[in-house]
Parts: sequence; C-alpha cells; structure tokens
Amino acid sequence: MKYQGIIFDLDGVICSTDHYHYLAWKALADRLGIYFDETINNRLRGVSRMASLEIVLERSTVVYTEEEKAAFAEEKNNLYRELLKNMSPADLAPEVKETLDALRAEGLKLGIGSSSKNTKFILSQIGLGDFFDKISDGTNITRSKPDPEVFLKGAEYLELAPAACLVVEDAKAGIEAATAAGMDSAAIGDAVKCGLATYNLTRFADLLNCVD
Repeated sequence: MKYQGIIFDLDGVICSTDHYHYLAWKALADRLGIYFDETINNRLRGVSRMASLEIVLERSTVVYTEEEKAAFAEEKNNLYRELLKNMSPADLAPEVKETLDALRAEGLKLGIGSSSKNTKFILSQIGLGDFFDKISDGTNITRSKPDPEVFLKGAEYLELAPAACLVVEDAKAGIEAATAAGMDSAAIGDAVKCGLATYNLTRFADLLNCVD
C-alpha cells in the first residue's frame, strides 16, 4: 500500500459543524454589535479559535484587551458546545463510516488532525469516541494550520514517518499544512478548488482509490 496511516481533519471531512460554529460566532458578534455573515464565517474554516476571533473583530470600532478577547473566545466556545449537544450518530454519514471501516480493515492506522479543542467531544457525540487510533487537536498544538504542527504530531502519535501518512482535508490551509509536513493530501469539498492536493475527491468513498 502507498500509505501506512491516514490523518483526517474533522470538521467538513468526518462530519460538519460549520453551522454550529456560525451560529455561535454570530451570537457573539451580534452581542458586540459587529457585522458578521456566512461569507466572513467561511474565512474561519480550519483556523484556530483565537485567530478566528481576530477575523470576527476586524469590523469592530473598539480595541479590546487580550483579557477581553480571551473572554470572548470562551463565550463563543460555550455557546458552540451547547449547540454541539444536538449532534448524534445521525450526523455521521453512512458512506463515511463504511469507508473508515474499509480503511481500518486494510490495516491502516487512522488518526485525526484538527485545530478544534472540541474534537474528542464531537467524536463522542457522533459515535466515534473510541474509533481513531490517535488524535492530534487544538489541545496539543500551539500553531494552527497552515502550520504543519497538528499533522506532524499526528504522525508522531501514530508512530509513523510523515511521508507514510496521507492527510484528508476540506480547507486550503489544511492542504498547505499537509504539504509543509511532507505528506500527500486528499482534498474534498472546498479544498479541491485550491488545486494543491495530491488527490481530489468527489466523494468520501473515493479515498479507497488513493490507498491501493
């Protein structure tokens, strides 16, 4: 096989929490009197919480302290986690689960590489709490994508060389991070448009064609 392990981004790849992110950021922005819409929200994909907050605050006429920003980020995350409680195994597409099972059956190590600090909670909500071999997420990194740290740590946790891992991503920043980590990448969704990935997937199950 071409690879020994696959590292998946979470949001937009395994499941989608974009709408919940949007609702939480919108609630915060509305409270602060800052304009926020879906277009701005799209800029936050694959970006860390604090970096996302800076984008949200770009239209603010007020300069906030670091302490205030930290409080805003916590407020948004609390709103987001409340919304995530609505998630269930029904949010995991059968095609995704069947493909993951097929990859596991082929002997591949499977990991998560996500900037989210809520990764484990989301996986638990959708019924994948104990499925992945290792998880690299916002709780163990200091730099978000396109920095390669999250994927390099993911490979380290899987005890694999970076070149032995394939990254699956739906965001340009994630594809750039995979490239910087020395890993091949498979793009799905919006990431296909950037033209930087090793493979472009039309649907999740196409991933099976990338590993044979």
